[in-house]
Amino acid sequence: MDIPAHYLDRILALYPELIISSVYADTDGLVNDVYIINNELVCRFPKNEEAQASLLIEADILDLVRKYLDMPVPLFEHREPDFVAYRMIQGEPLYRHDMLGASQTVQNRYAEQLATFLRQLHSLPIHDDLPFVTPEQKQAQYAHFYTEIEQELFPYLMTMAKDWVKHLFEPVLSGQLILTYMPALIHDDLAPYHILYDKTEQRITGVIDFGTASINDPASDFALLINAYGESFVQLMMRYHPAIEEALDRARFYAGALELEWALTGIRTHDLTWLFCQIGRARDAMPIGNKAGEK
Repeated sequence: MDIPAHYLDRILALYPELIISSVYADTDGLVNDVYIINNELVCRFPKNEEAQASLLIEADILDLVRKYLDMPVPLFEHREPDFVAYRMIQGEPLYRHDMLGASQTVQNRYAEQLATFLRQLHSLPIHDDLPFVTPEQKQAQYAHFYTEIEQELFPYLMTMAKDWVKHLFEPVLSGQLILTYMPALIHDDLAPYHILYDKTEQRITGVIDFGTASINDPASDFALLINAYGESFVQLMMRYHPAIEEALDRARFYAGALELEWALTGIRTHDLTWLFCQIGRARDAMPIGNKAGEK
């Protein structure tokens, strides 16, 4: 696929000696136009001002986390408000079928790598200039979110789906599940396409796209992995990151609410992409209140 002329001019101005032999356009990006050149150079262009602000925050976060993480993360070698470039971390997206198709030994290896990554990330020093969500704000946000769901989503849902939503939110709205946590730096976008692995060596090679990282509830990262790979895999991670067990009910709740956030965004923006985000996602999440390991 060709690069639009206005993007190509920016890239060649930065790399005048660059000879382009191949271009891959990552069409899955919802906030950036992404082009991978020669399977080596990643060029990202934010689609709007909000995405530009996110990109600047991501650059600062990457500068911070790189000092503390064993897991490889991107290194921006060029940054402007509307254009960053960096060397590609080699690897393929670690999709659920790749994870579940691996041997138990390999799954445990992936679990250890991801648990170590999150344990280190969630232990980083907190910087006041990063986006910050307090537990009180979180609780209020989800109470308000339920009202929005009733008003905007319920007209489209069958009775079974409405009952599922009510059951998901009841512990939070009744006070049975309090969204209290020790704020930490979280990735907050651990989709399979942001977790790269080497199929031959069967190891994770890097984690990318920290654009939505913030000071928030660590359970949000566990929720994304439940959504991507299922709770059974996340429970494998507990032996390497015991803090997951305490956060598991919150993670179960966030994992369910995430699908509703996508649906509401799709309705509001008239962008069907958001309505189909849940296709292919994992479905093995235990009900809130179950102890880890119970079936």
